[in-house]
Amino acid sequence: MTPSPAAEVDITLEVVRRLLADQHPDLADRPLSPLGEGWDNAMFRLGQHFLVRLPRRAVAADLVAHEHRWLPEIATLVDLPVPVPVRHGQPTAYFPWSWSITRWIEGRPAVDSPVGGRGRWAGRLAQFLAGLHQPAPSDAPISPFRGVPLAVRDEVTRERLARAGHPRTAELLQVWEQALRAPAYAEVPVWVHGDPHPLNMVVRRGNLAAVIDFGDLTAGDPASDLATAWQTFTWEGRAQFVVRYSQLARPDEALWQRARGWAVLYSANSLALSDDSPEFTAIAEHTIAQVLDAPDARVGRRA
Repeated sequence: MTPSPAAEVDITLEVVRRLLADQHPDLADRPLSPLGEGWDNAMFRLGQHFLVRLPRRAVAADLVAHEHRWLPEIATLVDLPVPVPVRHGQPTAYFPWSWSITRWIEGRPAVDSPVGGRGRWAGRLAQFLAGLHQPAPSDAPISPFRGVPLAVRDEVTRERLARAGHPRTAELLQVWEQALRAPAYAEVPVWVHGDPHPLNMVVRRGNLAAVIDFGDLTAGDPASDLATAWQTFTWEGRAQFVVRYSQLARPDEALWQRARGWAVLYSANSLALSDDSPEFTAIAEHTIAQVLDAPDARVGRRA
């Protein structure tokens, strides 16, 4: 198995303080503390009201640029807070890429909340995604990994399922092959978040407070976002999610079939590529159980 990719630059407190002092001196004297690193970004709390987010790999630098360009527009489509940059950071001789300062969003990642209680806001997430899934402009970013036809991801999904060696691989392949047989998306490409799993949602006082991390923002098939129905909820919450999204977006049966396939794809990614992350492993195992064992395992056929 492969660990999370190594950082290509050393992002220390001293580097971040220097960037702030050079480019945003009015914020440079505020308390600064590291919050951790994901696959693509390192994050620092800046005072009470801000978050500094810096790419840790070259591949993530373009994603930051996408957020700078498009998040102000995305914010007009949706009814929950999203991390629109309030300041833009520029590349320097000592840090090679653009970076961002956003407002701090109070709360905890949804992954930290009990799965059974997330149904309280399942309809709220469905409403957010229905608002987001509007026709994207012709110059919107295009990802080779999200919002694409499932067939594009067939070879790598099979390879990662084989690499992970999960005891239920054969069952997951059956679901995957069923999804591949669903009609491909043939509508106008819509805005797609690209990664709305429970680590990229903020919950406060038991309610959904924000959706974050739009680095994979793309135009394409909304089915790749709807996989969150299996990643995030139990079957009760998923039923509320499906009903609310269907009221607002009028999806066809094939959309839910593809979404279930995307849930398998994301599980394969997490199992094969994030074995050093207990949180991603837990999300993958939950998703697999929901896809294969939940009472509504064929929810897409009824949506």
